[in-house]
Amino acid sequence: MRSFETGQTVVRRDVHGSGRVWSEHALRVVADTSEALVAACSPGAETRWPALYVKARTDGDRSVRTEVFDAMATGTWELADAVWQETELLLWKPPTAWFSVNAFYTSAGLRNWYVNFEHPTRRTEAGFDTFDLTVDLVVDPDLTSWQWKDEDEYAHVRRLGIVTDTEHQAVDAARHQVLAMLAERSGPFADAAAWTSWRWNPAWPAPQLPRLEKAAGGPVRT
Repeated sequence: MRSFETGQTVVRRDVHGSGRVWSEHALRVVADTSEALVAACSPGAETRWPALYVKARTDGDRSVRTEVFDAMATGTWELADAVWQETELLLWKPPTAWFSVNAFYTSAGLRNWYVNFEHPTRRTEAGFDTFDLTVDLVVDPDLTSWQWKDEDEYAHVRRLGIVTDTEHQAVDAARHQVLAMLAERSGPFADAAAWTSWRWNPAWPAPQLPRLEKAAGGPVRT
């Protein structure tokens, strides 16, 4: 498996089953071991998203997100440049897992944990490919409570056939795996104190996408 150096910029790509790139996100490597790739970004990190998704985030209009998934199902989308805003992100992604564990930070500290259900990674020269499967788990900073997020959108992409029955079964298994990790305080939850105190290295500039991969667009807030 290709390994990355600490501080190196990598690009996370979400790649649709058609082979088309759905999104790109520039990250900087914190650690890369056989257990997991740990990567991060700060406000100002460059991303590319479907133009409709960028519009929905900019306008704060979640209803447009249905159109975004409809575009995904028909394969008719264009990517737009965007900029990560407001939060620092620390991501933990085991290579074969159908999820990643993410932590979001504001100036006040750890805002929340966020488990993103997605394809296992495929390493590339520039970083890694995966594919977001829509449903998420939001966990309080102290790990005492959690709630599922975007179940309605997950049902919609299931109806559209974007998430297949095989992928659905993998997501169900991953849900149980993550809940067990929370109960056992394993994975990144085993070292929650270190994660809580983590901050972006100010010596690192915000990561940028390769210049030839960019297009015109606007900001993304998360």
